[in-house]
Amino acid sequence: MDDAQGTSKVGERVYEIDFGADGRAALKLDCNRGGTSYTVVPASEPGAGSVTFGPAALTRAMCPPGSLDTKIARDLQYVRGYRVAGDTLSLSLMADGGIYVWKRVP
Repeated sequence: MDDAQGTSKVGERVYEIDFGADGRAALKLDCNRGGTSYTVVPASEPGAGSVTFGPAALTRAMCPPGSLDTKIARDLQYVRGYRVAGDTLSLSLMADGGIYVWKRVP
């Protein structure tokens, strides 16, 4: 969340996370697919709370240079909070390590 880090844009690459009702999340991170467990604890404020992810298991395809697949998979273990606003999900990393912003796909 430090401005010195800047913003990483995904461009034409596809990164998706699909939360299942069973506590499992399916991942599509650029050219790799996988999954992880998750636990959500809603806060008293609607659309916000804490969330934790287990280790992500991914395929090991070699994505083109610039892919964020392994970084996102690794960082999911450090996510601690979430906020939903409209079609946007923000996942914040512990110790102000950053925020991943996801847009809902129709």
